[in-house]
Amino acid sequence: MAVKRQLSMVMDLNKCIGCHTCTSACKLQWTNRNGREYMYWNNVETMPGTGYPKNYADMGGGFDEDGALKTGTEPSAEDYGIPWEYNYEEALMTGTDPWLRPNVKPTWGANWDEDEGEGDYPNSYYFYLPRLCNHCENPACLAACSRNAIYKRQEDGIVLIDQERCRGYRYCVGACPYKKVYFNEEISKSEKCIFCYPRIEKGLPTACAKQCVGRIRWIGYRDDEEGPIYKLVDQWKVALPLHAEWGTKPNVFYVPPFSPPKYDESGETTGESRVPLEYLESLFGDGVATALQTLAVERQKKADGVDSELMDTLIGYRHAEMFKLS
Repeated sequence: MAVKRQLSMVMDLNKCIGCHTCTSACKLQWTNRNGREYMYWNNVETMPGTGYPKNYADMGGGFDEDGALKTGTEPSAEDYGIPWEYNYEEALMTGTDPWLRPNVKPTWGANWDEDEGEGDYPNSYYFYLPRLCNHCENPACLAACSRNAIYKRQEDGIVLIDQERCRGYRYCVGACPYKKVYFNEEISKSEKCIFCYPRIEKGLPTACAKQCVGRIRWIGYRDDEEGPIYKLVDQWKVALPLHAEWGTKPNVFYVPPFSPPKYDESGETTGESRVPLEYLESLFGDGVATALQTLAVERQKKADGVDSELMDTLIGYRHAEMFKLS
């Protein structure tokens, strides 16, 4: 859809430490009550892993090669993991229960498979992948909505749901291939990440980006050639979309992670990447090898004492300069 400008985000996966501060910031501000308890508008997944909701990447949605909408599957409550409460009162306040325990026996939830990854010691591997609504250029959720309740704001391209028009048909939930649209059972309406637009309108970055202790997130407009998004995505081409093959043209991009080398039986490094390039390409497309090569060259420049604008940008010396919102 044509908009006047498109606000976008880049995340450097080489800097994400999996602390979930971004998730906590989003959860506390937007989704910790009123039917949103199971919603994680922002979450951090261990990759390789099942993601959130469970195995979302296999549920379909998005568009086929001819541009036709694919309906996809709506996740079940079990795919999300049914939220539970802990016995805080008995364990922490009155001391009548010596253990802090959930009120149900949980069997699945967000980050259930955290830090598992794949491979055998000493060549096991994993990395962290934060996810939120991509505020796509071609949103499948919008295309699926029969009520015209989903729209892109003309001034910044943020995808929102008009709660007055939404009737809770859930077509949007199934159509989003990233499964970042949720259904609120209490109000019978769909809800999703709003890119913290009340903060954006005040010149403030999103809560997830502001609170990120690793400084992995940049926010700006795609058409701002002096801004970080344009430089990372279009100029240096080191930031790539997640699952571009799903046809939604996402506006959240990722700097792919480097990998430590593998070890042989004698404990010597082999020079072979521990994270398979094929796996990274299955997530971020065929631009991964070029992006990693560019990053390696610029890293070496920095190590040799030579100036590198790319490395200076990725280091993020000044947090405020990572957000160019005008």
